[in-house]
Amino acid sequence: MNNLLYAARPLISDFLPTIVFAVLLAMKVDVRIATGAALLVGVAQVAIQRLLKRKVELLQWASLGLVVVFGTLGILTSDPRFLMAKPTIIYLAVGAVMLKRGWMLRYMPPIAREHGEPLMIAFGYVWAGLMALTALANLAVAVALPSQWPAFIAVVPLASKIALFAVQYATVRFYVRRRVIAAMAQAETQAQPQAQAA
Repeated sequence: MNNLLYAARPLISDFLPTIVFAVLLAMKVDVRIATGAALLVGVAQVAIQRLLKRKVELLQWASLGLVVVFGTLGILTSDPRFLMAKPTIIYLAVGAVMLKRGWMLRYMPPIAREHGEPLMIAFGYVWAGLMALTALANLAVAVALPSQWPAFIAVVPLASKIALFAVQYATVRFYVRRRVIAAMAQAETQAQPQAQAA
């Protein structure tokens, strides 16, 4: 679980300007003020990292760039959909990284990896698909139903990931336990003739 939270921290950091933007829109704050606040949060994040002499990761620079570009367009046009589209690009980027074969294996204990590797590889691709689907859904809601976007971004991405995590956890646990029990039974069966021969 700690590995999952550790992996989620950069994503939460990258989405913080979007979260601020969504909360302010949901509170019926003016689009220009919400966009300006998101811009300030994005710039402040990078400034704090630099002051603390921490490396600003490429994805964080990209996230800030997207906030600046889309935020500026949103302010100039008074159209919040530009900033609403930002998560689509991030979801697509993360989904593309998740297409790397076996990226999830490092989250498994050795005994589970020995028996569940093919299933975890498959789930890695399922996660990539979920990210792509979330990206498309975000874009569709941002363009077609902008007034519903704060509710969408607050519920759907997180709920879909929790649901997939629960399905994956239950499936992999069941599969690995079954494989471990079968391997133990096979080892016991092979040991019996040797014990009788001795």
